[in-house]
Amino acid sequence: MTSQVEAAIEAFSNGDPVMIFDSSFREQETDLLWPASVATPSIMRRLRKDCGGLLFLAIGNEVGELFGLPWLQDLHSHPNLVEENPILSELITDDLKYDSKSAFTLSLNHRKTFTGITDKDRALTTRRFGELTNEIFSNGSNHLEAHKALGKEFRTPGHIPLCRESPGGLKSRQGHTELAVAMARLAGLPPCTIGAEMLQPEGDGALSVEDAKKYAIKNGIPMLTGEDILGVLGII
Repeated sequence: MTSQVEAAIEAFSNGDPVMIFDSSFREQETDLLWPASVATPSIMRRLRKDCGGLLFLAIGNEVGELFGLPWLQDLHSHPNLVEENPILSELITDDLKYDSKSAFTLSLNHRKTFTGITDKDRALTTRRFGELTNEIFSNGSNHLEAHKALGKEFRTPGHIPLCRESPGGLKSRQGHTELAVAMARLAGLPPCTIGAEMLQPEGDGALSVEDAKKYAIKNGIPMLTGEDILGVLGII
């Protein structure tokens, strides 16, 4: 394990940020990430201002399974839903440039939020989802109990989009969702990670790797690549 990987694991376990560049063969993007359970308004504000991409909450497949969170792509292609809403047959996702399936599942707001979009609201939604996930797994709750607990605190649609890890994790899909939850697991944390893609200042493209490295050095943030994480996990 390299010193940079060790530094990233230590930082994340302490609730500090990590940056991950996926690869030059995929989305070619760098994400700025924090453990979901440490989310604060200032962290959400930094993700919004310093990144420019979509704020998303990456969750492990086991989290999605326990809470019963479906992939939107599966929902939108379900025959019954397509029959009721024919436009879905026209909007089918069959031309992704970087993958065959989207990781997006439902979007959530905590029930104590107002609109859900403010930094304070999004921090509450994110933090409580991470905390609830840890509580549910620690208590050994079954699916019905998990569903009830989620519904008691959250509603959909909301302003925090969730991305669910592919079954098999990085062995089956090497996207930012899988890398983000792998980072959480390596740090010994629940697989719930909040992050956003880093864009160029004008927003016309992903922030270059060189500029991402400069940001990481300037702010003292460990930066890894997907290859680094795959290597630690023995996948490559």
